[in-house]
Amino acid sequence: MDLDVFVTAHRGEWDRLDSLLRKRRRLSECEVDELIALYQRTTTHLSQVRSRAPDPALVAHLTSLVARGRSAVTAPRTAGWRDAGRFLTAGFPAAVYRARHWWVPTALVSVVVSALLGWWIGASPQVRASIAAPDALREMTRPGGQYESYYSSNPAASFAAQVWTNNAQAVAICLVFGVFLGVPVLWVLFQNLVNLGVGLGLMQSAGRLDVFLGLILPHGLLELTAVFVAAGTGLRLGWTVIDPGYRSRRAALAEEGRAALGMAMGLALVLFVSGVIEAFVTPSGLPTGARIGIGVLAEGLFLAYVFLLGKRAVREGETGDVEEADRPATVPTAA
Repeated sequence: MDLDVFVTAHRGEWDRLDSLLRKRRRLSECEVDELIALYQRTTTHLSQVRSRAPDPALVAHLTSLVARGRSAVTAPRTAGWRDAGRFLTAGFPAAVYRARHWWVPTALVSVVVSALLGWWIGASPQVRASIAAPDALREMTRPGGQYESYYSSNPAASFAAQVWTNNAQAVAICLVFGVFLGVPVLWVLFQNLVNLGVGLGLMQSAGRLDVFLGLILPHGLLELTAVFVAAGTGLRLGWTVIDPGYRSRRAALAEEGRAALGMAMGLALVLFVSGVIEAFVTPSGLPTGARIGIGVLAEGLFLAYVFLLGKRAVREGETGDVEEADRPATVPTAA
């Protein structure tokens, strides 16, 4: 290769690429097409120079051009308020709605198992004795005992932050580690079922089940729904490893994984609302009916949000995945 002839023949293309990359205004459609074509040709030129006439100065110049060109044609968009609005009004509810065949059965089975576990503990003195000594059980279930004082043991704001952190960790485990065939998800569900079942059984045996339900239902309806949604999504992600369907396993995991990570952000907001209710409503002096009513209202609003807004978004083609422009590009595309 005659390097001087090669540079003379292609310098105009390199200078034009450099000029397009330096423009601060938004490029026109024709300029975008030209930028992509010049980027691809310059990439080829760099490969030719490296293999046939590796001049250090020219290689450095073309490498810089190619790197800048790659950033321009494959860089993701910058997220803005429009993206946040789309996520809250379409992406998140659609993702939850699409996963309903997993999390609704998960919720029903979990509630039934917890109720049966609570009945078994409440009806069996032997089981209760294996949980703790009689004095410890009385301390937990008496008026003003551990079950009641738990909700007012710390200032409301710090208690809400603590509750939100703990629940967010459980949700994150379900969503992120569901890919391990759902095994970590089942562990999180088991812990929640045992905690709920023990509380039901012990308070039932003390004749104070109504008090326990008055404490758990205001925030628990929304909180447990968030956990069930995360668990169902994690189990679906684990099943995708086994059966990716019509997609390749890599593509299926990428799509479902992105939707699951997006769902984590949405469920964090749901858990924030639940934590506020648990910190400020559950231990408040409101009548039990009013506290439960607030919890039922919050749960009803969330379900309406999912089954009305989410269903409509799915019908319009929303999947809960990020926008196409933000997905990994398989070919160079304009930013």
